[in-house]
Amino acid sequence: MKLLITGGAGFIGSNFIHYWLKSHPQDRIVNLDALTYAGHPESLKDIETNPNYQFIKGDIADGNTVEQAMDGIDVVVHFAAESHVDRSIIDPLQFVRTNVLGTAVLLNAALEAKIKRFHHVSTDEVYGELGLEDPPFTEDTPYNPRTPYSASKAGSDHLVRAYFETYGLPVTITNCANNYGPYHDPEKLIPRFITNL
Repeated sequence: MKLLITGGAGFIGSNFIHYWLKSHPQDRIVNLDALTYAGHPESLKDIETNPNYQFIKGDIADGNTVEQAMDGIDVVVHFAAESHVDRSIIDPLQFVRTNVLGTAVLLNAALEAKIKRFHHVSTDEVYGELGLEDPPFTEDTPYNPRTPYSASKAGSDHLVRAYFETYGLPVTITNCANNYGPYHDPEKLIPRFITNL
């Protein structure tokens, strides 16, 4: 199987690539990443020479780059996103460009390539805030984004669902919540707490 991983030099994407290549050594991975502030190619140094790993530096909103990266792909796992809430308040258009337009470009290319599965990695922030006494979010919780970041991710979620409903593209969506671990960007909450102890 050949997978296209978007945002694979980021925190969650790089961990996924390490996991996948270890668990499925016969599969091939193409990693498409723009290497913005959250991309850390050093997190993938140990697999650079793996013959089943290919890195492409590129923007998911660039149709030509995405079309080339999609060649022969069976499954897309879409991690690439602008994800820092504070940055979304300063530059909301960059979040719309990457998270909404970039996702649309990927979906179009995936449809053309007739891939087997498009997995979209989203955030729990599309559901809004959860108070201490509130019941946990479920898949049926109405969307209530409160920042440009969460609104852009909600928009991308809706596009993914629309490509399933309209074109029958096989899709899945997961909503991550407060991940932490190796290769985490130091500006995020948990690494910041740890480094400021």
